[in-house]
Amino acid sequence: MIVYVGLGANLGEREATLRRAIELLGKDPDVDLAAVSSFRESDPVGYADQPRFLNGAIAVETELPPRALLQRLLAVERTLGRTRDGARFGPRTIDLDLLLYGEENVDEPGLNVPHPRLHERRFALEPLLELDPGLVVPGRGRVSDLLAGLE
Repeated sequence: MIVYVGLGANLGEREATLRRAIELLGKDPDVDLAAVSSFRESDPVGYADQPRFLNGAIAVETELPPRALLQRLLAVERTLGRTRDGARFGPRTIDLDLLLYGEENVDEPGLNVPHPRLHERRFALEPLLELDPGLVVPGRGRVSDLLAGLE
């Protein structure tokens, strides 16, 4: 299964943290790293009084079910110092979001895939387009069309 994960950081050594997250995921025996996007700066969303983010995305191949993969992503976040005691959408050392899990739709407590706000977020759509120009977000359409709609 091809899965797409969004990466973001706005505290500390942002690029080093994103690269370390990719390295840690790549070492997971159940996750095969397929592609890594370039990184790009973005303005914060929702909580504006914080530093700019550095964002990217990765494509991985895995047979892990969505919930198990999410647990691996959360473990990497914890390893890299992520805490969840601040404001929602506030500053963070690392943020790993399960954006797409193949063509599946998942709606469970604490896990919604495709990511529920993916279609509104340029900082997530641009790296996905870079990884796969023909990528489709289930129920929303082509990433390229979603990006065009944000213009």
